[in-house]
Amino acid sequence: MNLRFLHVWCRNLLVWRKLAIPSMLGNLAEPLFYMIGLGFGLGGMLPQMQGVSYVAFLAGGVVCSSAMFTASFEAMYSAFSRMHVQRTWDAILNAPLTLDDVVIGEWVWAASKGLLSGCAVLLVAAALELAASPLALLIIPVIVLTGLAFSALGLIVTALSPSYDFFMYYFTLAITPMILLCGVFYPLEQLPALAQVAAQALPLTHAVALSRPLMLGALPTQVGLHVLVLVIYAGVSLAVARHLLRNRILQ
Repeated sequence: MNLRFLHVWCRNLLVWRKLAIPSMLGNLAEPLFYMIGLGFGLGGMLPQMQGVSYVAFLAGGVVCSSAMFTASFEAMYSAFSRMHVQRTWDAILNAPLTLDDVVIGEWVWAASKGLLSGCAVLLVAAALELAASPLALLIIPVIVLTGLAFSALGLIVTALSPSYDFFMYYFTLAITPMILLCGVFYPLEQLPALAQVAAQALPLTHAVALSRPLMLGALPTQVGLHVLVLVIYAGVSLAVARHLLRNRILQ
């Protein structure tokens, strides 16, 4: 297997290390506020949800939404900066690396950032005694799959974007609806039937369906289906991103 993409991954890691602490604090702040503000604030006025406290219910969704947001941000804003503004990709391509090496390196790097963010939230949940079961450790592979799926989708947007402003369309029309419709804050059963059907086609729905039972100490159902959907999103989106980036940079 060609592992040359690891050079790109390592290059991004070396640069990121200089700002690792503020970066991690930034990635952790928003999900932590969701956990405290909604979980304890709003949750204090709500009855139990699916047999557990609202904050415990919320934790399983916030882990995935945090990984989604961080991987998407890295695959768009940071990757676009390296590709279009800083011309880092052009410099790398003068080395014995191909564009595919660069794209896969960026894909894995963005997923790695999503993994760090998701694991940080998982640690907070464990500190709040919301992830007491050893099954919660199985959320880590779910975070990896979530990061790979959304970093690939983010690279598609990067390949199509003429400027940073274009990214707001994706966050407004794709990321925000997924956060609201995919079961992060409430069970899908609360949605109208048509919205439930639409949510089943979105990757975050399947990530949350895997992580929430594990957070609560239970095994999820339909594991194969949920994993398959995330793998398809990751694989197909990466193939599309590679094609679009090849057309943009090499032609």
